[in-house]
Amino acid sequence: MKYKRILLKLSGEALMGNRQYGIDPERLAEYAQDIKTITDKGVQVAIVIGGGNIFRGVAGASNGMDRVQGDHMGMLATVINGLALQSALEDAQIPTRLQTAIKINEVAEPFIRRKAMRHLEKGRVVIFGGGTGNPYFTTDSAAVLRAIEIEADVILKGTRVDGIYNTDPEKDSSAIKFNSISFDDVLKKGLKVMDTTAFTLSQENNLPIIVFDMNKPGNLLKVVSGEAIGTEVNI
Repeated sequence: MKYKRILLKLSGEALMGNRQYGIDPERLAEYAQDIKTITDKGVQVAIVIGGGNIFRGVAGASNGMDRVQGDHMGMLATVINGLALQSALEDAQIPTRLQTAIKINEVAEPFIRRKAMRHLEKGRVVIFGGGTGNPYFTTDSAAVLRAIEIEADVILKGTRVDGIYNTDPEKDSSAIKFNSISFDDVLKKGLKVMDTTAFTLSQENNLPIIVFDMNKPGNLLKVVSGEAIGTEVNI
């Protein structure tokens, strides 16, 4: 395996499968099996998951809701998704811990860096819920922050497209895919990989990002093995 410890970033929308909202158990089971293929090979896996399939704070704010209140609702949505993913992983016989940035002691452990790293060393998958615990920060920012804290080798951003393109490949059939691209070029071209705060934090800490299609079974193993799947953003 090319990477020993990874941070896998999943969007909340990815859990919807073909549904309009909510969580698709079949999609969860597929993800759990993909994750099992790499944990069985000794890869340490941490996961940050979004909440957009349940609630998105920015959307709530655009409809007149207080932004801080909306973001707190979004944080709780990520905890719901974390619990669902934890259940699917444990059904696949993968030991799992859910840690949250906001205290919900009856549901999950609070985030403690040393404890998270110890779980990873013991072969447990650690899911980080609740974002950063702060409004106005996205789960992309949470993913980069946690990856740096646990000393991950790479951030793997699992999406429904197979990499980074110069335009939206779902809208433009002539879109050109980048196999690899530098942080500076992403910023110069105005490409949307992560929000600016998260992306800059990753760049400053020399933490590579790989964007790939998580919905194709086997892709996660290929990425962790070092195959040229998706697009790598690096220095």
